[in-house]
Amino acid sequence: MKLLLSMALLCAAIVCGAEPMNFDAYTPGQSPTGWTCGATGKGAPKWTVESDRELGRRVLRQSGRAPFPWCVKDDTALADGWVEVRFKPLAGREDQAGGVVWRFKDGDNYYVARANALESNVSLYHTTAGSRRTIQHKDAPVAGTCGTRCASTSRVRTSASRSTARPP
Repeated sequence: MKLLLSMALLCAAIVCGAEPMNFDAYTPGQSPTGWTCGATGKGAPKWTVESDRELGRRVLRQSGRAPFPWCVKDDTALADGWVEVRFKPLAGREDQAGGVVWRFKDGDNYYVARANALESNVSLYHTTAGSRRTIQHKDAPVAGTCGTRCASTSRVRTSASRSTARPP
């Protein structure tokens, strides 16, 4: 399972099962080493590690423009367990979202669970050959834009099990 962080947001922390990780050891102003970032479709996503005073730690920020930006941690696999991402929407006219990707083959083929603050929903998508298909959609409260001056975050969590996993 690989991780996704999406749209103009800050990722506060990522938790994989019992192994929490954050971006405190990464260099501010640069893309995190050991991560691959891009977008499905056109656009120019910009992923950098930044300091967030309200959260008291370094976070991953997407400040570019792209319809479906993603950033995945290289060499990460999870057969049994869960992944959770906390995010804080900063801006966005079409989307203010964050989520988790798994079964990532490349930027055009993956699954994503994504929460969108502008639409107040959580959706599960399967992206194949660059085309995104909704698997499930639920209305749900998602913390909205509060800019860089608040510590309010939303969480998206997904789990995996070898016994229930099916190839995409």
